[in-house]
Amino acid sequence: MLPGMSWMALLDVLLVGILIYQVVAIVRGRRAAQVLSGVAVLLVIYGLATVARMELLRTVLSTVATYAPFVFIVMFQTEIRRVLARIGRHWFIGFKAQAERREAIDEIQLAVDRLSQTRTGALIVVEGRTGLRTFIESGVTLDARVSRDLLLAIFQKEAPLHDGAVIIQGDRVAAAACFLPISMNPGVVGKVGTRHRAAIGITEETSDCIVVIVSEETGRISIAQAGVLERDITPQRVADRLSGRAPRPTPVESQPVERGA
Repeated sequence: MLPGMSWMALLDVLLVGILIYQVVAIVRGRRAAQVLSGVAVLLVIYGLATVARMELLRTVLSTVATYAPFVFIVMFQTEIRRVLARIGRHWFIGFKAQAERREAIDEIQLAVDRLSQTRTGALIVVEGRTGLRTFIESGVTLDARVSRDLLLAIFQKEAPLHDGAVIIQGDRVAAAACFLPISMNPGVVGKVGTRHRAAIGITEETSDCIVVIVSEETGRISIAQAGVLERDITPQRVADRLSGRAPRPTPVESQPVERGA
């Protein structure tokens, strides 16, 4: 903390900074940004007029400034709504995110259950705290809400996006048909199929993501996390792992899966 600055003053500066950031984030790239630039120019001119004692110019600008708040409300009503909505989302982001994540997990569980019954191969990556942007960009961007029907449609054998992995961010399917790194761990090479090696490979690089795999040959469900593979689990176990209710297995508990899965 700076000398002479109280905690309340520091909080005051922080809140103003957050508010300015939200405003800039909303108007950036929009026509409102040009208007604000014009306002900034007028403020500079007003300051120069005050210093130079140009009373007529200063009086005109002062008169205009009196009505400026009403003009701004009319001109920027859309942007103001966006700012307020964005602030509201941040205040309630914790509660909303938890509800959305629970809903997404339920949809994934239903989809995995059906994929297992029909022996439809699937590879679903659920992003953790570490971003997976590099892998998302390797696939086809979707940015759609997670749903059972969407996941089932993606992984149908005749579907154009069924090859590769689906990457989920929060409650959104970020992309499909994504390429994942293949694990070269000697302990799994030759013992697991390509789909499982890809699941292990991405978790070796990004240890906090969770990957759900459905075997195309047997319909068995597996989960990979931090390079550890847990096989032959139930859809309920998938939900428990994704929600954090079930701890991830240790490397000793991990088992290889059959080839071609």
